[in-house]
Amino acid sequence: MCFNHNIHRVLKRKGNWLLIAVPFILSLSGCKKLFEVPAEKEYISNNISYGSKFYEPVLGRTALMGTLNADNSTQPLTFSIVNARFGDGRPMTDLFKTKEVWVWTAAYDGKEKSLEEINSKRKKELKPLFEVRTSGQLILWSSATDDLVEARKADSTNFPQNRRYFDVKVSNVGGEVIVKDLELKLWRERPYEPSSDFNPYTGKIAKNPVDFLDPFNKLDYIRPSRLSNIIGKSIRKELSSGDVAVYIRPFSGGNGHSLRFKFLDKDAVAINPAKFNETKWDQLIHGFNREMTKEYVQYDVAYPIPLVNIATPYASGGKANVNFSYSRLGFGGARQVGTIGLDFNIYREGDWEIVFQFRNDNPKFEDE
Repeated sequence: MCFNHNIHRVLKRKGNWLLIAVPFILSLSGCKKLFEVPAEKEYISNNISYGSKFYEPVLGRTALMGTLNADNSTQPLTFSIVNARFGDGRPMTDLFKTKEVWVWTAAYDGKEKSLEEINSKRKKELKPLFEVRTSGQLILWSSATDDLVEARKADSTNFPQNRRYFDVKVSNVGGEVIVKDLELKLWRERPYEPSSDFNPYTGKIAKNPVDFLDPFNKLDYIRPSRLSNIIGKSIRKELSSGDVAVYIRPFSGGNGHSLRFKFLDKDAVAINPAKFNETKWDQLIHGFNREMTKEYVQYDVAYPIPLVNIATPYASGGKANVNFSYSRLGFGGARQVGTIGLDFNIYREGDWEIVFQFRNDNPKFEDE
């Protein structure tokens, strides 16, 4: 009995109802020591792991990697990359150089009305090229580029001295665990997508896989994502995506944040973009200060394109979506709308142009 005899006599005189209440009173006040629960200790599991130990990011693009299984370890956990090394034991230091990178400070929603408004929602911060976040996710920043980091070799060999390994130290008050032997295999920069015209090993122009021994006449190229109801002027039949080559390339003379669209006929002569008379030019891309000439249409834009992986009027599925349309009267007086479009990404800041060249026949814009 943990309450004293005097208290017991008082309670007894007050009636049986008090005796019934005694257990509840004791549970709240007396007998405290009997009901004390030991403080919970910090716990860290030896089975902490990542869903995969092998990662293949592309340089020049911000990549989030790694799903952590904390196995009920007590939060919060802290993380650090340790023992970064090549397969022959040499320390791997190039990925921990620091460079400025864009970091969002407010949410981008695609409704911003100017470059200034976009840039007011982000800032440049000095960060290591590769790091682990407070969530345990691994991040390779877009600032990790070919000029700072060596990618995988151009040939198919995979010598141990070229392989990149690292460990992640996970800790809390209860202790620490090392997740060992995670591996990075880096692809060289591909500054845009689609990149079927780009050799990912050498960075040079890709040969046509159908006839790769003839690099001069059989080069691979990007094809439009959409092509419909565009009639060839000479063949009088509908053109297919194989009749159009798309080039995504830098151009000189811009302001450092420009995007230009051009159309070329089969003789590489510019087609006036105004001929695509059904195009919604002000809704084409999240760009500003549109400039239209007889040879191109150009916008001021923020890079990368798209800026984030959310659906907006200009992007979906992680890619920007552009469509160029024109209408003409077809046979029988029916109005026909021809469309050509591309889903794409551009990861590197600069002045870029996207060129659609009709290879075999020119589109017919005139009415029948």
